[in-house]
Amino acid sequence: MVSKTDTTEIVTEPKIQQHVTPSFARWLKHFFYMPASKRYFSKQDQTVIAEAVKQAEQGHVGEIQVVIEGHIPSNQAYHQDTRLRAQQLFAELGVWDTEKNSGILLYLNLCEQKVEIVIDRGIRNATEQSVWQAICDQIVAELKAKRHRNAVLEGVISIGKVLNLYYKKVDLEEQNELPNTPIILN
Repeated sequence: MVSKTDTTEIVTEPKIQQHVTPSFARWLKHFFYMPASKRYFSKQDQTVIAEAVKQAEQGHVGEIQVVIEGHIPSNQAYHQDTRLRAQQLFAELGVWDTEKNSGILLYLNLCEQKVEIVIDRGIRNATEQSVWQAICDQIVAELKAKRHRNAVLEGVISIGKVLNLYYKKVDLEEQNELPNTPIILN
């Protein structure tokens, strides 16, 4: 387990103080979920999403990492909800480790049709929760309408707009700290 630093809390396991009620129903749902990530997101979709991330990251130091997961691994689903899973991936993938503390994880869980956005401390103090919740709600609406690719694209574009508001425009050489290609799990 990675420990807490002075300014960032990094989570690699569900934390005791973050109480998530163990749920047999959640475990059962994730255990029997048929992997569908690659069915909903073809190679072409992944390429289009990577290009959208590249465009959304231009002109500022913000970094976006997209993770699409079919279901939470069954050995974690009983004690872990989508929020804790997103925080775990935020840590494991090093999204917190950008030079300007400007990493954002966009996490989609297809089994529960839930979206989580985890933001680094460089952005957290300058934005409000309502901004991020509105983006999550927009993505969930698209997912429920079975427009999976469009859901991710609109989410990435919206995150890019928020980053453009927060970070002043700078002329940067291509300094990409996180991969643009979405990470597809189960």
